[in-house]
Amino acid sequence: MSAGGGAAQTAGAVADDAVRAAELIARIESVPFSRWHIRPRVIMGSATFFDAFTALSLASATPVLVQLWGLTLTQVGYLLAASYIGQFAGALIFGWLGERIGRVMSATYATLIMAVVSLACAFTGNFTEMFICRLIQGIGVGGEMPVAATYINELSRAHGRGRFFMLYELIFPIGFLAAAVAGAQLVPVYGWNVLFLMGTVPGLLITFLVSRLPESPRWLIRKGRFAEAEAIIRSLEASTPERTPVQAHALSATAMQKSRWSELFSPVYRHRTLIVWVIWATAYGVTNGLNNFMPTLYNRVYHLPLQASLNFALLTNATQILVLLVCVFVIDRVGRKAWMTAGFILGGLLLAPLGLFGADDVNRVILFVTLSYGVMSTINTVLYLYTPEIYPTRMRAIGTAAGTCWLRLASAAGPTVVGLTMVSHGIESVFLMFAGVAIVGAVAATQMIETRNRRLEDIAP
Repeated sequence: MSAGGGAAQTAGAVADDAVRAAELIARIESVPFSRWHIRPRVIMGSATFFDAFTALSLASATPVLVQLWGLTLTQVGYLLAASYIGQFAGALIFGWLGERIGRVMSATYATLIMAVVSLACAFTGNFTEMFICRLIQGIGVGGEMPVAATYINELSRAHGRGRFFMLYELIFPIGFLAAAVAGAQLVPVYGWNVLFLMGTVPGLLITFLVSRLPESPRWLIRKGRFAEAEAIIRSLEASTPERTPVQAHALSATAMQKSRWSELFSPVYRHRTLIVWVIWATAYGVTNGLNNFMPTLYNRVYHLPLQASLNFALLTNATQILVLLVCVFVIDRVGRKAWMTAGFILGGLLLAPLGLFGADDVNRVILFVTLSYGVMSTINTVLYLYTPEIYPTRMRAIGTAAGTCWLRLASAAGPTVVGLTMVSHGIESVFLMFAGVAIVGAVAATQMIETRNRRLEDIAP
C-alpha cells in the first residue's frame, strides 16, 4: 500500500472517530437530568464534603493547639499554610493523572490519601509533626476537588448545568459547616484530636464508593474507548424516557488530541487561563485567609472564650450556605461573569470599613467579616463550575488543576501574610489588604467569557 493510501486511511479513521464522538456527546446532551445523575453527584459530593471537612478541621483545632503547644501567631500561619503547599502539589499530580487514568480513579486515590493521613494527624504531638502530616494530607485534598469538579461538569448537559453543578458543590460549604459545628461542640469537650479521628473511617468508606462510580463518558470518548462510553450512555438513557432533541455538532480536529500543559497558553486559551488564575488567587486569598484565621483572632486578639470563638466561626460558614442557596437558583440566569464581579465588589466594600475606620469593636468585625465571607465564598464555588467549562475535555482536568494551584498558593500565603501584617501594622491593615485584593479580583472578573447554558464542546474547541 502506498504512503498516500495509508495516510488517507488514517485520515478516514480519524474522521469516523470524530463523527462517532459527536453522536455520543449529542446523546449525553439529549437526556434531561434524571435519577441516574443523583448517584454520582451524591457520592462524588461526599468526597468533596470530606475534602472540605478535612481542609477546615485544623482551623477549629488551632485555638487549642496554640495553648497546648505554645504556638506563636506566625507558627499558626505556617501550620495553616502547610496543607495548601501540599494541595498545590496534589492539584498538579492529580490533574495530570485525571487526564491519564481517568476522573474516577484519580478522585479515588486522592480521597484515600485524605483518609489515611487524617488518622496520622490525630496522633501528632508537636508543631513539626502536624506540619508534615498536613503537608502530605494536602496532596489528597488538592487532588480531589479539581478532578471531582471536572467529572461532575462532564456528566452535565448544557441547559441547567450551573444549577446541577452548584447543587453538587453546595456540599463543600456544608463540609465546612460540619467541621465548624464539630469544632464548636466537640473540641472543648473531647479535645482537638476528635476532628481528625472523625475523618478516618468515613473517608475510607467514601473512597470505596467513589471507586465504584462510572467513568466520565466524555473522557472515554476522547480516549477512543467508544464501547465503554456507549455502555454508560445507555444506562443514562435507560433512566428516563424523556429526551431533548440535540443535533450532533462535528468536533474540531483538535478535540481528540493528547493533553498538553502548554496548550493552556495557546492563542485560544491564554487569555482565559491568565484571567481565571487571577480570580482563583484573589478569591481564595481573601476567603481562606479569613476562614482559617478568624477563630484564632477572635480568641487571641479579641479575647473571646474558645466556645464563643468557634461559634462565630460557625456563623460565618452558615452564612456562606445561605448566600450560596441563592446562587444555585440564579446562576443560570445572571451568568457566571456578573455573579463573580458583583461578589468581589460587595465583598471588598464590606471589609473596607474595618480597615479605614477601625476594627476595635468585635461585634462590628463579626458582622462585616461574616457578610463579606458569605458573599465572596460563593465566588469560590462558581469557580469550580466555570473553570472546567472554559477548557476542552482533553485538558479539562489539567486546566482546572492549574487554576486551583493558584488558590493553594494564595491560601498558603494568606494566613502567613495575615500573621505578619497584623504583628507589624495591626489588625486594620489586614482587612484593608483583603479589600484591595477583592477589587483586583473584580477587575479580572469583568474579563471573563460567559458560559451559561452552552455546550462544553461549543465553549472550548
